[in-house]
Amino acid sequence: MRIVLDAMGTDEAPSAEVAGAIEAMRLESNSDVEIILVGDEGLIHAELANHVDVPGGIVVHHAPDRVTVKDPPASVIRRKPESSIVVGLKLHKEGTADAFVSAGSTGAVMASSLFVLRPLPGVERSPVGTLLPTAGDLCLLLDAGANIGCKPRHLLQFAHLGTTYMRDVMDRSSPRVGLLNIGEEPGKGDELSVATYDLLQGDPGLKFIGNIEGRDIIGGGCDVIVCDGFVGNVLLKFYESVAGYIVDLLKVELASVEDATIDLGHVFRILDYAEYGGAPLLGLGGVSIICHGGSPPKAIQNAVSVAARAVRAGLVEHSAEELNL
Repeated sequence: MRIVLDAMGTDEAPSAEVAGAIEAMRLESNSDVEIILVGDEGLIHAELANHVDVPGGIVVHHAPDRVTVKDPPASVIRRKPESSIVVGLKLHKEGTADAFVSAGSTGAVMASSLFVLRPLPGVERSPVGTLLPTAGDLCLLLDAGANIGCKPRHLLQFAHLGTTYMRDVMDRSSPRVGLLNIGEEPGKGDELSVATYDLLQGDPGLKFIGNIEGRDIIGGGCDVIVCDGFVGNVLLKFYESVAGYIVDLLKVELASVEDATIDLGHVFRILDYAEYGGAPLLGLGGVSIICHGGSPPKAIQNAVSVAARAVRAGLVEHSAEELNL
């Protein structure tokens, strides 16, 4: 299995990508993986030289150009065809690689993935899924910001795509689907919410548990949370800010406390986005994982592992089957 890793995506590129790739290749679970680092070969080789005992299975593919935050996402394909994002996605599309991972411009990765990999037959909107920590198991929020102005049928597709992802990649045998809303009762919310509720409720292929209020998410009552991209992105950014606030607060308040029963490391890992391996762009003819621009090596390592699990599980094929039931 070959996974393309955009080596020029993070704020610290290519150091974070190279370190993350090395750590990913050292995992026994990734023994069947080869990583293709795509980007400026001179910079990548120089960074690899800074590491000792670099494991085998890491190769470099040159891409002379790099996408920056100043580049309009929709124009990257046309204006920067030799960028690491476009070159990497084309390697995936051509079959040279089985998945693509990037911490580059989110908009550019989404737009380029849609253009190169193309949506699966019948998919009208490809959502971004983000894993959220809860008091129970992780839950998948989608859409987390790719699509605004959704129709009920789009949210129905999101539910099916999310169900397949949680089943294949997160090993949930029967994922529970909830619709994010302002109340639990049927009939609550705007026209989109009411119409979507009826579609979800009437679909025998989904384990729909009803409306989910914002306060219920943290309790871990469902596996897939479906919403419009505008709402999802607001929720995601608030979730991230609260997690950061809690971590900072704990560090300050417990700095002088010596109590071996308090496992702060465990708390920090639960709230750290680096632990969850990036956000999948679902409903495409390939595996595309989007990471945060500030991703440390740990996040890159986990994103590669998530991509590998998606390929092993046959996520793309199963998603196509799910939508054609």
